[in-house]
Amino acid sequence: MGSSEIKIVFGDGLEVNAEYKGFLVKTDQPVHQGGGGNSPSPFDYFLISLATCAGFYALEFCQARKIPADKLAVSMSTERGAVSKMIEKVTVHVDLPPGFPPKYRDAIVKAIDHCAVKAHILKPPRFEILTRLGE
Repeated sequence: MGSSEIKIVFGDGLEVNAEYKGFLVKTDQPVHQGGGGNSPSPFDYFLISLATCAGFYALEFCQARKIPADKLAVSMSTERGAVSKMIEKVTVHVDLPPGFPPKYRDAIVKAIDHCAVKAHILKPPRFEILTRLGE
């Protein structure tokens, strides 16, 4: 499979933006970390990508089975370690819509578990950092 490239564009202060697939994704650092707080931080986007991926799979599951999803709700919470300060637990909460068929409860969990973002955390890619001298 091919590769894809994300171009980084620096903005004001600590704004670091990404050009990708025709989109401009803006990031900033929180004010308490020296940023302007004008956009989510890169780490915020990491968490957001996990939650929205879970939401996508829940929505797709319902749509494929013609289950009304207007009352479907998905949220995510995290817990950090006291010593490591790293996220040690991620919990996805799925509020099923009224009338959701009981026979599909385990199946929707299994569908959400296929989140591609989560899969990449569980089987992380190799990281390589290369430098090039500018002109």
